[in-house]
Amino acid sequence: MMERVLHVPLMLTLFDTQTTLLNTTGNDLSPEMKTYYQDRLIDNAEPALVHDRFGTKYPIPKGKGKTTEFRKYSPLPKALTPLTEGVTPAGNKLNVTTVEATVAQYGDFIEISDVLDLTAIDRNLEESTKLLGGQAGRTCDTVTREVITAGTNVWYAPKDDGTEITSRAAIDRTCLLTPKVVRHAVAALKRMNTQPLEDGHYIAIIHTDTATDIMDNEEWAEMQKYVNPEKMYDGEVGRIGGVVFVESTEAKIWGGAGAGGDSVYGTLIIGANAYGVTDVEGGGLQHIVKQLGSSGTADPLNQRATSGWKAMKTAERLVEEYMIRVEHGSGTNPQAESN
Repeated sequence: MMERVLHVPLMLTLFDTQTTLLNTTGNDLSPEMKTYYQDRLIDNAEPALVHDRFGTKYPIPKGKGKTTEFRKYSPLPKALTPLTEGVTPAGNKLNVTTVEATVAQYGDFIEISDVLDLTAIDRNLEESTKLLGGQAGRTCDTVTREVITAGTNVWYAPKDDGTEITSRAAIDRTCLLTPKVVRHAVAALKRMNTQPLEDGHYIAIIHTDTATDIMDNEEWAEMQKYVNPEKMYDGEVGRIGGVVFVESTEAKIWGGAGAGGDSVYGTLIIGANAYGVTDVEGGGLQHIVKQLGSSGTADPLNQRATSGWKAMKTAERLVEEYMIRVEHGSGTNPQAESN
């Protein structure tokens, strides 16, 4: 006896399927998607923003143009001339210098087709957000880095035999960043009355290769025994002589710029108010998702969705003497590529 199979048509109208593209009145999840992906992009961008972290923030109010002006008052000299009884002295005058900075806009996006969205195994919008977040972070970080690593207050690490170095072109892999070099650089900052940051420390931004080099130093290992792990910065690798070391793969490298084709690394040692970071109020890092069907007549068949970011920003060195760039080599990766 043959088994009879009853074929029942599937009634799709009986199932209330919720999708991210369903945005009719009362069934709109697009705000949830925007918030989720905005958070994902910012989370991926923030860890790379090491160079922005220690600058003084100077946001430009919305509607006030693209240029901001930083003002610096010159210190007054000592008043060592004794006053004459009954005679009013000549007095003094203020001297103000200004530095201007103009913001620029940066951004990028990825376009995803409806066919890719329907057939791909991976979650392309989420993966795009991760990639864009990393790109946004590195871009914004590099904008600031290129400004502050172009400062005029430069030191060169000596060779391991004590030979003094006077130019970038003479640096080789034996010219390492050492605790002694750091202490001398900090002494130079203090001679210029450079104040530490709010927590009482100066900041050194070092490359991960440099971190490996300095950790091999016996003096470094001994001094880290006294560091309180509960009061560490994100990315901190240690402390020496009032300096907190924060590592980043985005710390500056000049590939092949040293002697014999060796690369030159730039370590920034920073005090308070050394540089400023500026954006426009409301124009900070933004994530923009355009879903399928959101482009109207520009996309009549609902074939394209996009995920992107944009940001307006700039940076400016405010007081050259408050930040030292120590240029040195690396024994860990002596011929690293430029970044």
